[in-house]
Amino acid sequence: MKESELVKKAQKGDSDAFCELYNLYKNRLYKYAYYRLSNANDAEDAVMDCVLSAYSQIHKLKKADAFPSWIFKILHSSCIKYIDLQAKSRANSDFEDMKNDVSLSDSQSDLSLDLKNALNLLNNDEKDIVLLCAVAGFTSKECSKIIGLKPSSVRSKLSRSLAKMKNYLE
Repeated sequence: MKESELVKKAQKGDSDAFCELYNLYKNRLYKYAYYRLSNANDAEDAVMDCVLSAYSQIHKLKKADAFPSWIFKILHSSCIKYIDLQAKSRANSDFEDMKNDVSLSDSQSDLSLDLKNALNLLNNDEKDIVLLCAVAGFTSKECSKIIGLKPSSVRSKLSRSLAKMKNYLE
């Protein structure tokens, strides 16, 4: 069944169709949240919040084809909420949390320590753009809808961000 058909069924209250949509996106959602939050538990919580919100609001989605950018926009907002919570509750312990994270799955361990450090050089907007384009596979136009910037701004920030990361990694 096509994704747009699943969205339309989910909008009519078909929970099985929404579950299929979740299964199509769960890995990409988790990867984005994990790389953005650097904490497995917070990433799981952010994805859960995102999915619950998407499930309860899917009837508001106007175009079925917009589902990918719509759900990632929800996840982006959820991650921002968790970043704010991290800042308030763990001001100086982020590094310790990352060191003490229990065993990570293969998808999480793909990112080397050097790459994590390179990502940490970027500001939040730059990091979001790199993660949405490189990890989640969105185009600059789709990414612009998620984070609220013009596509040209996304492309230029992506280029500058990748250059920063490349300089660090060399």
